[in-house]
Formats: sequence, C-alpha cells, structure tokens
Amino acid sequence: MTPARLLDIVWFLLIALTLGGALLGESADPGLWVTVTIALFMAFKGRMVIDHFMELNHANHKIRRLVRLYAIVIPLMLILTDLFGPHIARLTALPY
Repeated sequence: MTPARLLDIVWFLLIALTLGGALLGESADPGLWVTVTIALFMAFKGRMVIDHFMELNHANHKIRRLVRLYAIVIPLMLILTDLFGPHIARLTALPY
C-alpha cells in the first residue's frame, strides 16, 4: 500500500469516527459507557493524527512519547470528569 493510499484510509477513518462520536454523543442517553466510548474514539484518533499527519512516528522518541502521552491523558481526564465532576468543581471553586 502506498503512503498516499494509507493517508486516505486514515483520513476517512478519522471522519467516520468523528461522525460516529457526534452521533453517539447526541443520540445516546448520558452515561459512563458513552463517555468511555467517546474517550476511546478520542485516544485512537489522537494516535492516528500523531503518527500519520504530524509524522511523529519518525521523531525523537522522547518527543513522540510525550505527545502520545498527551493523547492518552486528555481522554482519561474526560472519564475522570464524568466520574468525579461535582467533586472536582468543589475543589476548584473560588471561595466567596
């Protein structure tokens, strides 16, 4: 498979996941499983963008690991916010 063909396939996969995530987010009842599914979509899409469009799979391994970690931490923060949202809001609220 040529590199251009691979990029086309990854691009269409990213579009499909984006539309699927939007449809799921709009039509499903709110719950942890929806949040986890959307977070998994985010992590997978982030990894695809990092590797195929930012071309960090050929970069310095420290930079690559740091950016890949970012693509994992952000979806995890989404899940933690869903689980502990009110508690996080209390911890970060300014006192009156």
